[in-house]
Amino acid sequence: MSRAIYIAKNLLGEGFDGILISDRYAAYNWVNLEQRQLCWAHLKREFIKISERSGVSKDIGNNLVKQQEKLFELWHRVRDGTLSRPEFQLLVPSIRNSILTSLQEAAYYEIGTKEKTPLAKTVRTCRKLLKVEPALWLFVEVEGVEPTNNAAERAIRPAVIWRRTSFGSQTRMGSTFVSRILTVVTSLKFQRRNVLEFMTDAVSAARNDTPAPSLIPDTTVSEEQVVNAA
Repeated sequence: MSRAIYIAKNLLGEGFDGILISDRYAAYNWVNLEQRQLCWAHLKREFIKISERSGVSKDIGNNLVKQQEKLFELWHRVRDGTLSRPEFQLLVPSIRNSILTSLQEAAYYEIGTKEKTPLAKTVRTCRKLLKVEPALWLFVEVEGVEPTNNAAERAIRPAVIWRRTSFGSQTRMGSTFVSRILTVVTSLKFQRRNVLEFMTDAVSAARNDTPAPSLIPDTTVSEEQVVNAA
């Protein structure tokens, strides 16, 4: 299934006013930063990559990894009830400032347009992160927003396993059907909606030339719709 911008807009709706938890894939850049939470599992992998490089990158990466670990030590305490959210919110700014300083330090270095050194890779990654830096911290302020898109990763796992064990579809039409039906079933299960009822309504709408039922949730989480994207 394509991950182009028009696909994301079609799935979420161009008037999407909820919160999107996703990686940094460009197809989601049309969503306002105030409505985005970047996945920290993906960020962690980026930080580790930077720390495994030589020279300046290693020092910057080590600090980024260290701050990420501190952040999640606190977050796990929020999750298990040993740290209140207000206390968490008071402790996060120092971590955020340290991460911001490291990103700015890396972004400051001059690199060539086509330079492919380890430092150049670090600089480009950090410059891109600075552009979306506010989207790293939405989960701190908005209750109900998770810091990772692990829910989405788990949701697509059955489809991945199905493809590996069945070798997928051999035709474009079959692939289109599979992608659509898996999207429908997974979305409905996530929303705790009845799959058979939805499919019955969809078929009835198609036969009677009436509006099809929507997959977009009607419910809210902390007054806002939260969507995980893999």
